[in-house]
Amino acid sequence: MRTPTIPIILAALLLVTARPGGAQDAARKILDYQGPDRSERLVAAAKKEGVVNFYTSINAEDLKRLTAAFEAKYGVKVNTWRSRSENVVQRTLAEATAQRHFVDAIETNGPELEALAREKVLTTFYTPFAKELVQNAIPGHRLYFPTRFNVFVQAYNTNLIKKEDLPKTYEDLLKPQWKGKLGIEQSDADWMAELILYWGEKRALDFFRGIGAQDLQKRKGHIVLANMVAAGDVPLALTIYSFEIDHLQHKQAPIAMLMLDPVIAKPNGVAIARQAPHPNAALLFADFMLTDAQKLFSDHGAVPANSKTKSPIERTRLVILDPAMVIDGWDKWSKLWDQYITKAGK
Repeated sequence: MRTPTIPIILAALLLVTARPGGAQDAARKILDYQGPDRSERLVAAAKKEGVVNFYTSINAEDLKRLTAAFEAKYGVKVNTWRSRSENVVQRTLAEATAQRHFVDAIETNGPELEALAREKVLTTFYTPFAKELVQNAIPGHRLYFPTRFNVFVQAYNTNLIKKEDLPKTYEDLLKPQWKGKLGIEQSDADWMAELILYWGEKRALDFFRGIGAQDLQKRKGHIVLANMVAAGDVPLALTIYSFEIDHLQHKQAPIAMLMLDPVIAKPNGVAIARQAPHPNAALLFADFMLTDAQKLFSDHGAVPANSKTKSPIERTRLVILDPAMVIDGWDKWSKLWDQYITKAGK
């Protein structure tokens, strides 16, 4: 999640007009239906609608695979709009404010979905696959369900750092030999927030005070930082998404993964717009994201949220970041991040 997102969301005041009563009631019955013929009825109704409009921050290659697989299976066209997670939020909110109800389904970062949930532009829905998901990643309001996890790991250049020299704990990175050799993504205040909650404030802030004094290289974008590790410009990075390392390793880049405890995972999820013009297709697509799409995620290095799908990282090891916690405490987390990371060394 990019730091500009939360202030923009918290400043938004929306008046979202409900769909006409009859259409709204019909959509509600579709989204809540749990009968034994649910699958057959849903597929038939989605095919009749013929299209689903999908907003997402999934990377372009994975998005192409997902939409092709869905269209091939169901014959329902997927119209996609892809951008950064903060842009997905802003476009969704802007269209809702203007009463332009175009989007059906949304898949992006958990904190951004939590913000959309609070702006009342999402709707609850029943899916029989909820029981297969990592349960502590499902929010109580059930306005979105987890699809995959962005797992914060450390990455190092294998030409520059030997395995026997790797740190065993986060605090090992405070030793003098790591000064000037570390990089961090410059907007990962949510990662800091979860570490504070997991460790307690004293231990966490002692760590961040020390790490801020290590002459960190701060870079915008996890992919940018991962590429710098692979190129040898940053010997070791603190906050890289695990799937980005997997992608670089497939290109024979000299980069490897390190997982210092705790291993924090940020959920991404799928949601249905409250005013979705194609609610059947949206629900069918949400089901697809929680089932068939899970193997597609896993095959390309992502950690799937469905516990029945093999994961490249053991899910029981993960500490799941709470999107609501990020939103609720954003003023605190952003100020601490600015104090200990952004302004460190200046």
